[in-house]
Amino acid sequence: MSILDRDVESFAGPHDLEGMERQIELSIVMPCLNEARTLETCIVKARKALQRYAVVGEIIVADNGSTDESAAIAARLGARVVFVEKKGYGSALMGGIEAARGKYVIMGDSDDSYDFTALGPFIEKLREGFDLVMGNRFAGGIKPGAMPLLNRYFGNPLLSAMARLMFDRPQVHDFYCGLRGFTRNAALGMNLRTTGMEFAAEMVVKAILCGMRITEVPTTLSPDGRGRPPHMRRWRDGWRGLRFLLLYSPRWVFTYPGTLLMALGLATVLWLLPGPRAIGNVVFDVHTMLFGAAGIIVGFQSVFLGLFMKIFGVVEGLLPRDHRLERALRYVRLEIGLLVGGALLAIGVLLAVYGVSMWEAAGFGALSYSTTLRVVIPSASLMILGSEIVLCSFVLSFVGLRRW
Repeated sequence: MSILDRDVESFAGPHDLEGMERQIELSIVMPCLNEARTLETCIVKARKALQRYAVVGEIIVADNGSTDESAAIAARLGARVVFVEKKGYGSALMGGIEAARGKYVIMGDSDDSYDFTALGPFIEKLREGFDLVMGNRFAGGIKPGAMPLLNRYFGNPLLSAMARLMFDRPQVHDFYCGLRGFTRNAALGMNLRTTGMEFAAEMVVKAILCGMRITEVPTTLSPDGRGRPPHMRRWRDGWRGLRFLLLYSPRWVFTYPGTLLMALGLATVLWLLPGPRAIGNVVFDVHTMLFGAAGIIVGFQSVFLGLFMKIFGVVEGLLPRDHRLERALRYVRLEIGLLVGGALLAIGVLLAVYGVSMWEAAGFGALSYSTTLRVVIPSASLMILGSEIVLCSFVLSFVGLRRW
């Protein structure tokens, strides 16, 4: 990220000159892209908050390529202007966070939708030792016209509920609130990567995965004061947020569905192995067994892909280290995979030989499919599954060379 930092006079709360000599406690970061109409109001409110709570702080405006007077307004009001060339909401915020000099950072949009004079609860929680303090607009109040009805009653609640389920964090009820506080070290330690609106979800997800202390406080949301369409695009950014949650939760996308599919497939095959089954007037035979075998194979592939994504994410720094996974992989080596896969492959080959002997006994003529497929389907399934285990063991061992 290319950042040109023009260090204009910082605001340091009461007694500016004395405050400048002391360590800055709080940095208020505002991403900015043509926010001249509301930026001054936000900076003035933030300044009042620093005075009200007697905090030694600074105000940072992370300008993301404004073509209006935003940067000049910020400089005139004593904010630090940080120019971030890489486009995107997440890029602007990371530029501001990296430039921050405070122990704590509170970020908020510069469209006057959040009340920067009401930062007290965030500061208190940060001082109590929380790594991330989330605002909760649903608890604090959403003023009429501040949030589209679809976002308020469907999009945001649904995505937040999915995130709570996927990442086992029931107390975070507003994953996408743009007003939040955190320690600067915590933010830098998350290795945040996204550049767009999904940055909001990434910060919460990675804080959870890193085992950080998280809490939330009520905050209000007011209508956007800019008088123009927002930068956010409802459907595009909604999909990007959902996509991020799915990519960062391979267990819900791959492991859990794959395990369930394997279990159902195996139960179906074992149920039909002795012979046809009837439930009322409906008869299930080898055709259903074939679908069960397919479920086992597809389910295994899904579980493997989930494990592969997890290991790849850890190795590449996209996900934090998982000590439980590391302990498990110390025992699941390439050699074990080769033994298990080879054993299944051998059993499948033996069943295939038995199937050929049945065919030979019939003079290589017509066979009873209901009988022979009960040998052929398990045989083919075991050979496919055994081969996949052998190949997957090589892949996992190669990917994990750098860490396990």
